[in-house]
Amino acid sequence: MGRLVSRMVAVSSLAIACGGSAAAGGAKGPDGTSATGESSCLAKANASYERKPNEPRRIGVRHVLVRHAESKNASGATRTREQACERALEARKKLESGADWDDVVKEYSDEKGAAERHGSLGSVARDDLEPAFAAAAFSLGVDETSYVVESKAGFHLIQRTE
Repeated sequence: MGRLVSRMVAVSSLAIACGGSAAAGGAKGPDGTSATGESSCLAKANASYERKPNEPRRIGVRHVLVRHAESKNASGATRTREQACERALEARKKLESGADWDDVVKEYSDEKGAAERHGSLGSVARDDLEPAFAAAAFSLGVDETSYVVESKAGFHLIQRTE
């Protein structure tokens, strides 16, 4: 998994697979198509990316984590996997509609301490993250937010901050 900095302990078991990045115009999966509905959410949350040439060594990232009953460290979550995916997609849609990132983190993130950190994981290297989470994060442009990303911990929205 690579070395994780101490502030990332709560998300030490990140992505199995990732969704795509989306420009401000709407949530798009990695294939560029719009995604709506549970089955589409799950399918696109498990898409993959190719590594970009000349990527930076480190990037800043923050995220929203939505857990489900089968998540690692579920912390009492009772949602189904599909419900968690849809909840993460709902959070993504709020961001697209102009909602404030911090408000979305407070309302949707199930990660302890996320609101106080604004969902931030700080500056990370690819090796600090599991490969699929890193693939989603490193595919983003600065201030770009991913599509829904599935991990062992649940479903994430990832935003690159630097």
